[in-house]
Amino acid sequence: MHCPFCGAIDTKVIDSRLVSEGNHVRRRRECITCEERFTTYETAELVMPRIIKQDGIREPFNEDKLLAGLSKALEKRPVSIEKVEEAVNRIKANLRSTGEREIQSRTVGEQVMKELRDLDEVAFVRFASVYRSFKDLNEFREEIDRLSKDSSS
Repeated sequence: MHCPFCGAIDTKVIDSRLVSEGNHVRRRRECITCEERFTTYETAELVMPRIIKQDGIREPFNEDKLLAGLSKALEKRPVSIEKVEEAVNRIKANLRSTGEREIQSRTVGEQVMKELRDLDEVAFVRFASVYRSFKDLNEFREEIDRLSKDSSS
């Protein structure tokens, strides 16, 4: 690690700690040349699969788009940001665990719907109405009936 102060190549680690529930390592370092101290953070680089859209276009996985979609569905609903972040992390872990380099966007959408069903039923129906392109009130009714049936089971 190069020193950010003098550019020297040689630095030493003074202290290491796990942070962010063990997902990151915080390291205090000291430059051997100028003796300045600084902090670095280390995380595992986990490659997310590319997303194959319905029109065949491939694009990199975008966590911001995922979070935005969940947030839009959960707008004005009593769900904490921590719960939303946990859902995003579960979705990402599921996508990584497939071992695939590319995944259909439909797979991501289904995982989002599963998470929303567990988080908030109103948000689930909101998302489903857009995701499944409900055409009329009957399609809403059918989805709500299906949700009610699943909840009572």
